[in-house]
Amino acid sequence: MISGINSSIAQWVQTNLYYSGSVNALAFSGANFFAATDSGVFLSTNNGVSWSMVNTGLTNTLVWSLAVSRTNLFAGTNGGGVFLSTNDGSSWNAVNGPYTYHTYLTNGYVYALAISGMTLFAGTGGGIFLSTDNGTRWSAVNSDLTNTYVYALAVSNSNIFAGTLDGGVFLSTNSWDWTAVNIGLTNTTVFGLAISPTAGGIGGTALFAGTGGSGIFLSTNNGSNWSAVDTGLTNTNVGPIVISNMNLFAGTDGGVFLSTNNGTSWTAVNTGLKNTSVNALAIYNTNLFAGTSNGGVWRRPLSEMIPTGVKNNNNQIPTCFALEQNYPNPFNPSTTITFSVGTYSNTSLRVYDLLGREVATLMNEQKPAGIYTQQWNAEGLPNGVYFYRLQAGSFTETKKLVLLK
Repeated sequence: MISGINSSIAQWVQTNLYYSGSVNALAFSGANFFAATDSGVFLSTNNGVSWSMVNTGLTNTLVWSLAVSRTNLFAGTNGGGVFLSTNDGSSWNAVNGPYTYHTYLTNGYVYALAISGMTLFAGTGGGIFLSTDNGTRWSAVNSDLTNTYVYALAVSNSNIFAGTLDGGVFLSTNSWDWTAVNIGLTNTTVFGLAISPTAGGIGGTALFAGTGGSGIFLSTNNGSNWSAVDTGLTNTNVGPIVISNMNLFAGTDGGVFLSTNNGTSWTAVNTGLKNTSVNALAIYNTNLFAGTSNGGVWRRPLSEMIPTGVKNNNNQIPTCFALEQNYPNPFNPSTTITFSVGTYSNTSLRVYDLLGREVATLMNEQKPAGIYTQQWNAEGLPNGVYFYRLQAGSFTETKKLVLLK
């Protein structure tokens, strides 16, 4: 158990999606929470208190993957290709392109979806496809992709990473050509990929890969080299990985594990989780959600698992003040801000609009030295650029964030 957590209240709670099949993916769009299952898509508008099936027009209801882009919700299915809903799942249409040469999705087994700007990527049993018009037309982008069973996708700026079955990880810097990046990756069946913009050192990113049987690997140089990060990870069949600032959650066949030090060590956080075969993870507002096999969807507050102040990577309390870039950014509708307090200080964290008007006070209290995380939910505010300002003692710093619905 991680220090600072009250174990008497730290436990998972099952939401009211009592589903006996497999929950394969989770996604949020505003206040709407979607769960992809073997029987189609379910919707909750109240954090899982109640659910409704939203399958009208979804002719293939074994759904492997979900992706959200503004008002568009995409679902990847088992043999039926990609479906699009523009009305929060009320109705669906297949968007697999016109059946002409090189303009349609030729493999309908869509295990992963990812979005970069206006480009939609689909990882399938027949390679990777992209569409820049919401599925109206597709292009196969498999040059030098020597393994075409793609189970995971991750995007970082112009870098696209693909996790494959027995082929390891591939990197593309132009969305078309691929290079295998597997040095040090001793297991090349990759079911999960996640990117942290804050864990790779100054100016760098960290890429985490969850494998089928060998735990989790870390690369801080875009896959050029990998190292195993699995101390304490008692189940090494890893699927989904999600990141909340410097904190990582991994879903495995043995439940959920947490690392607060970039994967150096892991702790099981499974109290109350009656089904520990975890297929999907998602963070929304202040909760972590887990989709399981034969156990539906479960919810647990992040505060039960993550201390409000944690030590830095060298196990030392920080001696300086710092404000990190929020993540994700752009975001919709919630994002997380990390900051460091060097000495006991009156600490405030506020958000302002472009005209300098305060729109939210996220914190205003005395804080001891430590590294802190704070979430902001901008539900109900218009799209646009905002600024968040940290004031702690004599320290002041402001950064920009973008709300994009």
